Amino acid sequence: MNAREPIEAYYLAFNRGDWEGMLALLADDVVHDINQGGREVGVAAFRAFLARMERCYEERLTDIVVMAAGERGAAEFIVHGTYKASDEGLPPARGQRYTLPAGAFFELRAGRIARVSNFYNLADWLQQVSA
Repeated sequence: MNAREPIEAYYLAFNRGDWEGMLALLADDVVHDINQGGREVGVAAFRAFLARMERCYEERLTDIVVMAAGERGAAEFIVHGTYKASDEGLPPARGQRYTLPAGAFFELRAGRIARVSNFYNLADWLQQVSA
């Protein structure tokens, strides 16, 4: 199976705010590498991550480009967001808007997403929400 279809479905679900749809695409032991952060394992941890994201951020992705080869894939996109509630260890939220390029790497296993590694420029994001 080509990785393109599950990755595209993942981002379509993200932009709809369909967290259950995203979770359904994941392997039970999915590995989630958080940008400049730790590694979380499992659907339960990913669900908790999505809950925190929903509480603190409102984001929409545009200009999504998916590249795939076998069971590996990558995506690049632009994040358009609003920082709506303060996240632990980050500046206070005041409804700041931000736009930044981002990307992710994926690994699939048996047609399900087994790894998601997200990357964006945290310094750029911090500058935008601190202005």
